[in-house]
Amino acid sequence: MVLIKITNPKNNKTYEFYQDNRLNKNLINKVKKSVQKRDKDRVIIVDGGEGNGKSTFAFQLALTLDDTFDLRNVCFNPQEFTRAISQAKKYECIVFDEAFTGLSSRGALSEVNRMLVSLMMEIRQKNLFVIIVLPTFFLLDKYVALWRARDLFHIYERKGERGFWVYYNRNKKKLLYLKGKKEYTYIGVKSNFRGRFIKKWVIDEEKYLQRKMLALKSRDRRTKADKYMEQRNNLIRLLFKELNLTLKTLSEKLKEYKISLKSTQLSDILREKDGEEG
Repeated sequence: MVLIKITNPKNNKTYEFYQDNRLNKNLINKVKKSVQKRDKDRVIIVDGGEGNGKSTFAFQLALTLDDTFDLRNVCFNPQEFTRAISQAKKYECIVFDEAFTGLSSRGALSEVNRMLVSLMMEIRQKNLFVIIVLPTFFLLDKYVALWRARDLFHIYERKGERGFWVYYNRNKKKLLYLKGKKEYTYIGVKSNFRGRFIKKWVIDEEKYLQRKMLALKSRDRRTKADKYMEQRNNLIRLLFKELNLTLKTLSEKLKEYKISLKSTQLSDILREKDGEEG
């Protein structure tokens, strides 16, 4: 482990934390040079179970890549993330924290994925560092997971002890996604290297937790609407199956109850499976 000491020019505060020496030497420094000197961007994924410290780890990465990183660069929903990317300056790091937490319906997952895909060009043009923090990278759209993201850090605990990670580069990450997505497993693909991190906040912890709590409460309210939508879709599937109707007839029947859905929309609903993208 190497001691990292960074003074943020925005607030003149100096942050000290330990970072894996191999990570700092062979990845962080090379990534910074690549983005700043070769007109590139860098999309990094940090995933792992709740409470394993993935956000803390992501913030340490972010500050190492961008010494101006602070709480204003942390986003909790698609609207905040879109605004942050739009306002970001060259070479800044933006963290989309808990990107998919609390979202279970296909519609909600699709909304976040569509937003991520739509912003990739702007991220590239501004040469930004972007870190996406989420429960599992298998929730990501294939384009983002396989082609746009360069790095995957999977955070985990071992025998009840937190602070461990494994790293997959682009090729290993692609193989892991293709092999593990069906069962959401990380078994079967060897990581490039692994390491440890020590929990140390590099942003205002209290303000971060306050913002996070408010964001998750707001997301919970939206999730209720998603649940009602899912109940509606399940009812439509039941009617289609039990009454043995054509899509056109089902569409006409629903109109009688002021539910306007075209045959193509009904077809999409019937194809939905397990709340995931097909």
